[in-house]
Amino acid sequence: MFAKAFRVKSNTAIKGSDRRKLRADVMAAFPTLGTDQVSVLVPGKEELNIVKLYAHRGDAVTVYVSGGNPILFEVEKNLYPTVYTLWSYPDLLPAFTTWPPVLEKLVGGADLMLPGLVVPPAGLPQVQKGDLCAIALLGNRAPVAVGVAAMSTAEMLTSGLKGRGFSVLHTYQDHLWRSGDKSSPPSLAPLALDPPDLSEEKESVQADPALQGDLRRLTLEGEEENGEVQRMCEEKSLSEASEDPSVRGLNPDPTDSKTLQEQMDELVQRCFLHALKCQVRKADLPLLTSTFLGSHMLSCCPEGRQLDIKKSSYKKLSKFLQHMQQEQIIQVKELSKGVESIVAVDWKHPRITSFVIAEPSPTSQTIQEGSREQPYHPPDIKSLYCVPASMTLLFQESGHKKGSILEGGEVRMIIINYVKRNDLIDADNKNLVKLDPILCDCILEKNEQHTVMKLPWDSLLTRCLEKLQPVYQVTFPGQEPIVKKGRICPIDITLAQRASNKKVTVVRNLEAYGLDPCSVAAILQQRCQASATVTPAPGAKDSLQVQIQGNQVHHLSRLLLEEYQLPRKHIQGLEKAPKPGKKK
Repeated sequence: MFAKAFRVKSNTAIKGSDRRKLRADVMAAFPTLGTDQVSVLVPGKEELNIVKLYAHRGDAVTVYVSGGNPILFEVEKNLYPTVYTLWSYPDLLPAFTTWPPVLEKLVGGADLMLPGLVVPPAGLPQVQKGDLCAIALLGNRAPVAVGVAAMSTAEMLTSGLKGRGFSVLHTYQDHLWRSGDKSSPPSLAPLALDPPDLSEEKESVQADPALQGDLRRLTLEGEEENGEVQRMCEEKSLSEASEDPSVRGLNPDPTDSKTLQEQMDELVQRCFLHALKCQVRKADLPLLTSTFLGSHMLSCCPEGRQLDIKKSSYKKLSKFLQHMQQEQIIQVKELSKGVESIVAVDWKHPRITSFVIAEPSPTSQTIQEGSREQPYHPPDIKSLYCVPASMTLLFQESGHKKGSILEGGEVRMIIINYVKRNDLIDADNKNLVKLDPILCDCILEKNEQHTVMKLPWDSLLTRCLEKLQPVYQVTFPGQEPIVKKGRICPIDITLAQRASNKKVTVVRNLEAYGLDPCSVAAILQQRCQASATVTPAPGAKDSLQVQIQGNQVHHLSRLLLEEYQLPRKHIQGLEKAPKPGKKK
């Protein structure tokens, strides 16, 4: 379902009533979860968003996002957990096991076929047709896919493990997973289960003697039944595991005993020290703590890592900076009500002087370059002109007709050549051009037809360009040029006042420049540490706008001008940035 990119319709914060309803729906859909577990999965106070989107095949999907990760998705009133949720609750669904190389096929949109199953000594889990199931890889219990059983366990055994076993809805590495923090599955040891009681299996398949024989053969001699698949997959998983991207990251280094929270604590401190040592100068002080995070710490985050203070033990930037102040590295003060700034830094502190910026190894650089998303490159935008029917007589001598697309320089040369070829330069004043009937019809107004006989060169050329229809050409790197009528709309930044008397920054027309509004919203939300939503733009068909709390024009300016390298002329509203010293 999410093998290809989806289109977001809206992204809004959940209401209290919807939050309570979601909890009730989760408890009904997954009765094995206790009340405490449901409260953790659907938190009471932490930020929780509802994202409505359309999958690439047109399915309407509702996704629930908590802490930046999609945790649940709903299709046709059916609730499904994501792999992020299953990594926290691996026993939430009956789990089937397949070979690691099969993951690549599942990510590409394939369903799981029964010959690809690994039959454990304890036998297959008992499910009915239509039951929701998890799919894990051999050697790791952490699920990598969510699917629906295409037949019951009994029917699977009757078929001799042939045919389609599961309709796969969502996988690790698909686009829904990519919308989160892109973390890898944890390493969970498979459960050690006792072999099944064959009498119970016989009862479940209606005591058919032939079926009992199939059951014994499949559960005890599964390796022979799937010998070819197993040999191929074992060779790949053993000899190519270090090279196969579908396997890499599923089994983290067992020597690394740090929890994810401890790793995030370490990353926060590393970015903090890196920013102080390499970016912040004495002249920058006092420095708003929000600016320090958004403009300095985040830019010091290593490639392939994502800095998220909420996932550290500090939870908030202010709490982390208090710890750093207690270590006497920095001094933080509230210079205006509710707004904290770093006012002093001890650059001679041992933690700063001893901090070493680690250079990534060539191997890790290669992996990162191959796995990360392509960086944004601004499009090449050209203003062009289209020849209308009223101007065809003027341009037909040069081989152009109605609808021809020309650059401004080409238009000027065509006019100059037309004037010279028809000997229209005034003999007494070479700065003037005599107007013949064609020029009169093409560029003069009706009330000028019998009064204006000559025009200066600049006026002639200007009038000609004004009479042509404006078009523009957009060329993205590695793509064919796209030509559209009219003039390209600039990225529009406005400030709006909400009912609560709070300001919000609204950004429109990002799509025209190849920017994904959802990606921009995610970046701004992290850098500004403020709530960001994506909603349909009023009065614009199939266009989205980003709304973020507060006046965030300064952050937008840095992102669009400095990082994305977009020309200033294509952005309007940058002058609305807050003046230094004023509260946002």
